[in-house]
Amino acid sequence: MSTSVAPLEMVDTDRYPLTEPDSPAWREVVGRTRAELADAGCSVLADFIRPELRDVLRAECAALEPHAYTKIEQVNAYNIAVDEPLPEDHPGRTIMERGNAFVARDRIPASSIIARLYTSPLFRRFVADCFGLPELHELADPLSGLTLNVIAPGRAHPWHFDTNTHTVSMLTQAAADGGIFEYCPDIRSAADENFAAVRSVLAGDTGPVRRLGLRPGDLQLFKGRFALHRVSTVAGAIARHSAIFAYSERPGVIGSAERTRQLFGRVLPAHLAERTARGDELLD
Repeated sequence: MSTSVAPLEMVDTDRYPLTEPDSPAWREVVGRTRAELADAGCSVLADFIRPELRDVLRAECAALEPHAYTKIEQVNAYNIAVDEPLPEDHPGRTIMERGNAFVARDRIPASSIIARLYTSPLFRRFVADCFGLPELHELADPLSGLTLNVIAPGRAHPWHFDTNTHTVSMLTQAAADGGIFEYCPDIRSAADENFAAVRSVLAGDTGPVRRLGLRPGDLQLFKGRFALHRVSTVAGAIARHSAIFAYSERPGVIGSAERTRQLFGRVLPAHLAERTARGDELLD
């Protein structure tokens, strides 16, 4: 399904002035978003997509659901092999079931709202400014730059960390029940894995956990590399859909062949070539 909506016309630019970089209104929104990211590790820009286009957004992404690669598997929070030899008290020994599925970028039409938004230089500049970065780049990865995360009824996306330091996502279809985004802001840093705190949350400690009520069309900015997070089990008859806009501070970033095959069930030649490494030594 495609739409005639032009780039950025899908955004409520009265509230989010993407077409007026460095204007007072831009600086006000960016300042508020930075403050929320600093305080809570997450900021939700409500009604980023114009309300009258929510049905188009939902329908375009719902049409992609049949392309989602589904593989129910046992995982840990670090997406490393579950049989990896680890110390007895290591949180990576906590095994969970991952039931979410992904639609790869090469299955998403360039005419769709989420694809137009992802490739917009103005959107990318706005997001970079919100994160306090000089610039961001689209991933060079042909499959994981822009994806649709699909969580079917009865499934969940268990506790994990993101590969990217800065995570940008948008709910496009809410579950009938459940499917709540939960996270623990800054539970680790680039210098400290903080295994004890992670292990505590995986064991059921809800003290550090925050919960978000997201609506379709809301833009979520999130420090997902350092925040343990999950989507709780989806209930009812409607799958939860969310678009994930993956950017990097450095150009040329491509996912590993192992991780790509895990998420999409296939790899392309780009994944078998030498990759641009990330800038920290954290476990994935």
